[in-house]
Amino acid sequence: MGVVKEIQEALAVLSVPEKAEFFPKFFKTGKGEYGEGDLFLGVKVPDQRSVAKEYYSKMSLPDIGRLISSPYHEHRLTALFILVSKFEKAKSVNVKNDIIELYLDHLEYINNWDLVDSSCYKILGRYCFENQKEDLLRKLSGSDEMWHKRIAIVGTLHYIKKGSFELTKALVTQNLKHPHDLMHKANGWMLREMGQKNEKELISYLNLNYHEMPRTCLRYAIEKLDEDVRQDYLKGRI
Repeated sequence: MGVVKEIQEALAVLSVPEKAEFFPKFFKTGKGEYGEGDLFLGVKVPDQRSVAKEYYSKMSLPDIGRLISSPYHEHRLTALFILVSKFEKAKSVNVKNDIIELYLDHLEYINNWDLVDSSCYKILGRYCFENQKEDLLRKLSGSDEMWHKRIAIVGTLHYIKKGSFELTKALVTQNLKHPHDLMHKANGWMLREMGQKNEKELISYLNLNYHEMPRTCLRYAIEKLDEDVRQDYLKGRI
């Protein structure tokens, strides 16, 4: 039995019927919704992480590519957990480049917020920061695909952690008025993270842009500020 089949069977054993029923609603898989058509086994995330840890060393990049191409959400997320581990442990530049190539070649399967958020800044964001390849994130930010845009902005979380904020601000501004709530949340989340690292940077950005922000984005961005300051922004007193 191949390792991909082993992982699929290991995940099938961990399926919880109640979760299999709940996840399609939670991840909005109905017609016209952002996760339309996605399939779920009903495996909890900690169980997926355990399977990823068990099989990480046995998986080649082609194996990961096959698993990440599955129609089942848990197969894809488990594959991404393994890919993150491979990238974090990689010593060779060539191996890291191969992982990035695999990630970019499979973007069509990184198509829900949990798949994006658990992988993009740990793989693509880190790679772009360490290799001065921010144009990769800029290109994704300019894509017509919402998930590409979310990969781009959440990818800048690695930049934020390193105290670099200009790319985050640029990409938030580029998609500030995107129509989808999932982008409002991602933009606000990254601004909030920036504020946690450097509150002055956040305040400066908010003062220039908060009147134009969708309400969800603003609420996420100001979540960690003092309550009186939060109210000033929410009520437009600044």
